[in-house]
Amino acid sequence: MTDALIDVPLREIAHGRTGDKGDRSNVSIIPYAPDAYACIAEQVTAERMRGAFAHRGVGKVMRYDLPVLGAFNFVLDDVLQGGVNGSLNLDGHGKSLSFVALAVTVSVPEGVVANARQARHADRPG
Repeated sequence: MTDALIDVPLREIAHGRTGDKGDRSNVSIIPYAPDAYACIAEQVTAERMRGAFAHRGVGKVMRYDLPVLGAFNFVLDDVLQGGVNGSLNLDGHGKSLSFVALAVTVSVPEGVVANARQARHADRPG
């Protein structure tokens, strides 16, 4: 029996980290459990990420797959509205941009979500 597909925000199956250099940001997406990797690879393309950041005037977006690490790195050009020194933006360093990326919706089997939840809570005490 196959799990039913459900639509969830990416944050349900992955977490993210961001960094910046000038007017370029990189957003890493890291699945909580290994079975989410294929779903993300198929659905979270550079174009989808570009759409998620369109409101910030993003330019070119490149996706780098890191299968050995079980992660993805997206490099977004022109997304920091001038960069650290050239922007009046409250988040000039782009540290919160992973929240925008993690709002992207994906369709995944229910089991993938269950595995992600289990992995998220595995290291918590009590």
